[in-house]
Amino acid sequence: MFDSLSDRLNDTFDRLRGKGKLTEADITSAMRDIRMALLEADVNFKVVKEFVAKTKERCMTAEVMESLSPAQNVVKIVLDELTEMLGSTESKLVFSNRIPNVIMLVGLQGSGKTTAAVKLAYLLKKQGRSPLLAACDVYRPAAADQLATLGGEIGVPVFRGDGAHPVDIAKGAIQEAVDHLRDVVIVDTAGRLQIDEQMMQEAVDIKKAVKPDQVLMVVDAMTGQDIVNVVSTKLDGDARGGGALSVRQVTGKPIKFVSMGEKPDSLEPFYPDRMAKRILGMGDVVGIIEKAQEAADAEQLEAAERMLREGFTMNDMLDQMKAVKKMGGMKGILGMLPGGQRALNQMGGNLDEGIFDKNEAIIMSMTKEERLRPSILNGQRR
Repeated sequence: MFDSLSDRLNDTFDRLRGKGKLTEADITSAMRDIRMALLEADVNFKVVKEFVAKTKERCMTAEVMESLSPAQNVVKIVLDELTEMLGSTESKLVFSNRIPNVIMLVGLQGSGKTTAAVKLAYLLKKQGRSPLLAACDVYRPAAADQLATLGGEIGVPVFRGDGAHPVDIAKGAIQEAVDHLRDVVIVDTAGRLQIDEQMMQEAVDIKKAVKPDQVLMVVDAMTGQDIVNVVSTKLDGDARGGGALSVRQVTGKPIKFVSMGEKPDSLEPFYPDRMAKRILGMGDVVGIIEKAQEAADAEQLEAAERMLREGFTMNDMLDQMKAVKKMGGMKGILGMLPGGQRALNQMGGNLDEGIFDKNEAIIMSMTKEERLRPSILNGQRR
């Protein structure tokens, strides 16, 4: 996501870095480039206008213009303003003492609510909670079946209430959660259009009936600036991502989570400062550390200590490759390193991760002894 925007902004910064001192004309030219980059990324025009005006005003100060590294100061100002645009501070879900807490998902047709509901349930389950999914979309064919299938894959039960009205299904899910000690109910509602008054009223009725602690609007980042408490989906699928940059400023609501892929574990808490750094090619080293900590378990830590004592074996290599896959693969890790996304873009975004599967096949074809001591392999076995 943001690949094109990131490349355009970094090209602009590269031109500034080539100058010892910046003139007003340099700043004006850079702001023009930034404006065009944001508009081409489909960021809302008013948001772009305000962003560029604030950024230019800060860049025109004597402190920036006469400093030893003016280009670095400009990058820092753009980073600050971009972080402000995205929301300044992280937005975590805040749970009340109520049992169960109720989270209601709403959104337009095709925005990805059902998969977002499952990803959210998976995330909460990992955090030690006991979620229940409520299938309140009675209009889309097989919607409840889809939710039940996806819920089954992650081990989260689904309350269907087949044949009932969506309001009654939502109320029934609350009672089901109370009866079976489930502490969070995620209400998956039907996709709707604002012009459909009956469907909009149904959403209001569900909200009145279950009094949700959180109402999350699921939006597709590929919707662009038409996106007007937000979950943004499919951030891995669009190189522009202007909708995600617009939504915070236009609605005044925070982005809670972003989905970086299709798998249940692809939903991540949204950190504006980290996202701003990734857009500017600075990477997200903290994110890499967190992913590594999630992937590591007690057994792996014990293996690391053994490797220090006894050396690295093919079994260890196999474990490391599996850990990289759990962290999102080499492409995911590279995208979080400073300058990594740009390098990936210059390679055409192609990174053959099939080499992991080939290496795994080779290692699995070795004997137990060969994995422990590869040096015993003779020419024929090689």
